[in-house]
Amino acid sequence: MPSASTKRAQRIYELLHKGYGEPTWRAHHPALDELVLTILSQNTNDINSERAFGLLRAALPTWEAVRDAPTKKVIEAIRPAGLANQKGPRIQNVLRQITEERGSLDLEFLRDMPVEESRAWLTKFNGVGPKTAAIVLLFSLGVAAFPVDTHVYRVTGRLGLRPEKMSVEEAHTYFESLFDPKTYYAAHLNLIRHGREVCHARNPKCDQCILRRNCGYYKNG
Repeated sequence: MPSASTKRAQRIYELLHKGYGEPTWRAHHPALDELVLTILSQNTNDINSERAFGLLRAALPTWEAVRDAPTKKVIEAIRPAGLANQKGPRIQNVLRQITEERGSLDLEFLRDMPVEESRAWLTKFNGVGPKTAAIVLLFSLGVAAFPVDTHVYRVTGRLGLRPEKMSVEEAHTYFESLFDPKTYYAAHLNLIRHGREVCHARNPKCDQCILRRNCGYYKNG
């Protein structure tokens, strides 16, 4: 029998789905492309990370070429994403480690692993945290993982949908147990949209919020 928390998560999902509909994210990439793009997206916006990704692929058309290129060339290509001096070596090191372990640059094997094993395999690389791993698994490989970004974390905290002191890292597996796997994709994207458009970090638009009747932050505010 579903717990009260699970029922509440389902209710939140339904309200968001009713308000925003079935979301569609940008075109999904193969897993390795998504991994690199998500590393580029850290601490920047989608426009900058996608521009850097395009410049990197134009300068070095294969991941083998990126892996083996002079680090300076990689750094120059990805400058629009910011923190290029960190992200360039990080990307190359991940590509080298994958090659050393697997013999080739292919992540399709993760599709057939249990989610905990695939997450652990990805997060052992420096610069690949639970959110990056979950994005690759969910959007590229169709594995039931729940990414938690700053918007998801903030909105669910205000709703009281997770323990107040739960860390972002802990929240990934917590929400995987709370939401129905069939709803991960839409729940994740609609929570992000709600955080961007309504539930802002500062001055949230509580009077416009479709979740306010279910929100501890609103009721206690």
